Amino acid sequence: MIRFSVALMLLLAGALAARAETAIVAGGCFWCVESDFEGVPGVSDVVSGYTGGTLPNPTYEGHEGHYEAVKITFDSSRISYADLIAKFLRSIDVTDAGGQFCDRGSAYRTAIFVQDADQDAVAKAALAEAERVLGQAIVTPVLPATTFWLAEDYHQDYAKGSKIILTRAGPKKQSNAYKFYRSSCGRDQRVKALWGAEAFPG
Repeated sequence: MIRFSVALMLLLAGALAARAETAIVAGGCFWCVESDFEGVPGVSDVVSGYTGGTLPNPTYEGHEGHYEAVKITFDSSRISYADLIAKFLRSIDVTDAGGQFCDRGSAYRTAIFVQDADQDAVAKAALAEAERVLGQAIVTPVLPATTFWLAEDYHQDYAKGSKIILTRAGPKKQSNAYKFYRSSCGRDQRVKALWGAEAFPG
């Protein structure tokens, strides 16, 4: 009986692991993309990092050529890669090639980094559908995934932080400083103006 239970547990663990997949996307400030996806049912983890460039061991102070990006780990039996990408596109300004919202420059460009042919096909189909819905040209590219470098600890779960941060509006708890930044940057306002009822988060 014990031997059977261990074998069954290993089988179940393998099945669960087989459903765990990752999506890598860049949508401007990685704090915001991370925060948007952490509460999505089926998503088990979201981490911030840098990818898309050639500079080894990038840091926040030096990540030339890299995008700010996030890696989303999800259970494909609960949410599909296609659904995640659809949500991602509706959380950004897919018409802006120069950055996102108040964050300008190459590090804040949008992109979908695909890890295999299936993801590539799904991402391109999602872009075509988004372009049809908006009736506008979309500039978000689909790119092959390269090394994903984890960002510094202080960037992870930034929107939930509790330390005191000095902002233009004075000292604020980190979670409140994040909300102030996001609102001041106009992220949600622009996404809703572009996507209307389809905007994510709604």
